[in-house]
Amino acid sequence: MTTLLNRKILLIIAGGIAAYKALELIRLLRAEGASVQAILTKGGAEFITPLSVAALCEAPVYTDLWSLKDESEMGHIRLSRECDAILIAPASANLLAKMTAGLADDLASTVLLAADKPILVAPAMNVRMWEHAATQDNLVLLKKRNVTIIEPGVGAMACGETGPGRLADPADILRALKQKLGRQGLTGKKALVTSGPTIEPIDPVRFLGNYSTGKQGHALAAALAAAGAEVTLISGPVALTDPPGVRVVRVQTALEMLAACDAALPADIAVCAAAVADWRPLAMADQKIKKHPDDPPPPITLTENPDILRDLSERAHHRPRLVIGFAAETDDIIRHATEKRLKKGCDWILANPVGLGTETFGGPDNSIQLITAAGVETWPRMSKQAVADQLVDYIITFFNEDLLP
Repeated sequence: MTTLLNRKILLIIAGGIAAYKALELIRLLRAEGASVQAILTKGGAEFITPLSVAALCEAPVYTDLWSLKDESEMGHIRLSRECDAILIAPASANLLAKMTAGLADDLASTVLLAADKPILVAPAMNVRMWEHAATQDNLVLLKKRNVTIIEPGVGAMACGETGPGRLADPADILRALKQKLGRQGLTGKKALVTSGPTIEPIDPVRFLGNYSTGKQGHALAAALAAAGAEVTLISGPVALTDPPGVRVVRVQTALEMLAACDAALPADIAVCAAAVADWRPLAMADQKIKKHPDDPPPPITLTENPDILRDLSERAHHRPRLVIGFAAETDDIIRHATEKRLKKGCDWILANPVGLGTETFGGPDNSIQLITAAGVETWPRMSKQAVADQLVDYIITFFNEDLLP
């Protein structure tokens, strides 16, 4: 079950070159189980056709306020009432201005003025238009009216300029909508998630580490928050933005990560997605270790780091009810991961291949074998966000039905 299953989304597509991304957004919404009705503004129709939108929605596309049939049935009122949320993507500067002024001179603005459902806006426009005081004032006012603004991205635009104003990625828009409408199956639950690598200093400029980017752990934290959980994300050094609605604790070493986990307890759920270094130097050099041509490399004595997954699993007090770990393996994945689950004492293990050619570290996708006391379940290769969403669905089932998947 997905967080948007059977949800009814009204998508308003305004003018701008980014309108073509609305087609991908419709595909993603339908894949999540949502039904989509669309309003295509006059400006939007300059860039994409009603036929292409209707084909993906598998529903009529609305364009005209003065359609005799639709308005004989009070179509603009019906459209605003028969949805669970209204999503504007892309939202032009013109449409934002209409919303703040309360204008209703076309179908889109009339529906928005009549709406009593959550409204999410994904702006897209030239960087100067985005930064203009009028647009920024409009955004402040819309936020005061409880309109959710999905911030645009930064980068090169079709006009040749560079800066903020690019339409957010359709996957990011989807996540924002999920967070707004997602099933609150974990409301009242506390979740602890570890993410990213740990780095263990050798001297002031060198360290032991690994290739983990934190993408999977951060996606899991966002998905848990979208399901209503109170989430603490304990992250090693990563180049990622903080997931919305999540408390983030930044650490560097395994010892710091363990201390942060201790501070986050008690929790109902612990997901250990971080790639924690197995060893650390027994002592860190106070100064940079110098290289001397005639001398052999200096020895580095290693000591074992704490096993955070096992520590959380074996606690007599404050053990999370559900402890989930990851097993990054290069060979014989199921056997090694099954042994790891028993050795660590955790409830579930998500085994994934990280050998050469898998592109798991740093890549957008993951291949998962879910290992529980009930056996092994193979998931198809999917995006890390999709892995997070599916795992959260299983967690919701565990707590709501008290059953393992």
